[in-house]
Amino acid sequence: MTTVQSTILALLITATSGLYASDKTPEPSHGISYPDGLQNWSAIAVSHRTDNNTLRVILGNEIAVKAARSAQTNPWPDGAVLAKVVWKDTQLENWQAATAPGDFVHAEFMFKDSKKYAETYGWGWARWVGMEQKPFNDGAQICIACHTPVKNRDWVFTDPAAFPILK
Repeated sequence: MTTVQSTILALLITATSGLYASDKTPEPSHGISYPDGLQNWSAIAVSHRTDNNTLRVILGNEIAVKAARSAQTNPWPDGAVLAKVVWKDTQLENWQAATAPGDFVHAEFMFKDSKKYAETYGWGWARWVGMEQKPFNDGAQICIACHTPVKNRDWVFTDPAAFPILK
């Protein structure tokens, strides 16, 4: 991981720490409740979409992180939950070569349960939009259509980032 990537990862993790500090639990999305404890999940990867100028940190619950660190992601294990937290890409005022999270866009989740979500390829799909975390309920088929190019990767775009193994 380059120094710039490490800096972006640190900025994104810091930015997520206070994002969901509200006492109000968002309404369900696609019948799925907002997951508890997101603030304590670990980073699996970061991404930058140049087509819509967004930065993303991909977080995982304990099951997802363990799978990512051991390269057991095709398929992901049941119980894994992946979160993608998305911000508009903003150029840093004092470091023109760097970008940082700007306006918050949304939080998306994939919940792996091959039996419960058999009709949607083993994944429950949910999204909450804006700082108010309004549920996106326009149908899981929208999510599936976007993820179809990676159906042979268990419907997941993310390549887990390499982390050093220290003993």
